[in-house]
Amino acid sequence: MPRFAANLTMMYPEHAFLDRFAAAARDGFEAVEFLFPYDFPAADIKARLTDNGLTQALFNAPPGDWAAGERGIASLPGREDQFRKSIDKALEYTAALGNKKLHVMAGLIAPDQPRDEHGAVYLRNLEYAAKTGQTAGVGIVIEPINTRDIPGFFLNRQDEAQAICDEIGAPNLQVQFDIYHCQIVEGDIAVKLKRDMKRPNAGIGHIQIAGVPDRNEPDIGELNYPYLFELIDSLGYDGWIGCEYRPRAGTSEGLGWLKPYL
Repeated sequence: MPRFAANLTMMYPEHAFLDRFAAAARDGFEAVEFLFPYDFPAADIKARLTDNGLTQALFNAPPGDWAAGERGIASLPGREDQFRKSIDKALEYTAALGNKKLHVMAGLIAPDQPRDEHGAVYLRNLEYAAKTGQTAGVGIVIEPINTRDIPGFFLNRQDEAQAICDEIGAPNLQVQFDIYHCQIVEGDIAVKLKRDMKRPNAGIGHIQIAGVPDRNEPDIGELNYPYLFELIDSLGYDGWIGCEYRPRAGTSEGLGWLKPYL
């Protein structure tokens, strides 16, 4: 049976952030994820997790200046010191919140910037993140993201992400397979899940879902999610599936798709 984590950045926008934990628990979720915890003391978030019997599944390392449009700094030349500090800060939060997965965003690259240079920086930074994460008992995941939602994002394809993990060869570095992003860029979701879930190295460390094309509930759009959930189960994936979608209306009212899995 698949296990779902509510993404509290996108879901329950009708509540203040710290009140979303209780709302998710009331709806039957046993885990949560979100983009960033850094606007709140870790102790405050931990209290909400504990009070509502929730597991923290995942969050992202600091992405640089998000408000200014940055979407990660792992591949950005000249930002290596800032990247290392961002991983150290993120791991302080994982230690407090208890999650064993941390997503590291690659960042943006302009058409006139040297991709080889960005790639070399990305590899070195991921090596640091994986080594530091391994010491802390935390897995690092990297996510291909479609360039419709984030134009210029450095990492877009599942095979590229798997190749990067292979090259680094760290046992705790895996790919975050976001089905929404993969469908927009590549399609052929079931074949890619079968291919990558069975890889002896790297593989899939976290899964996220949303309806395609509009990133709403997974029971809307062009994907047959009940089939995909059954496939994911059959492949032996036992991690959380993050529900990273924008509810069409009230979050709770749109959870009819979830009821068979509770």
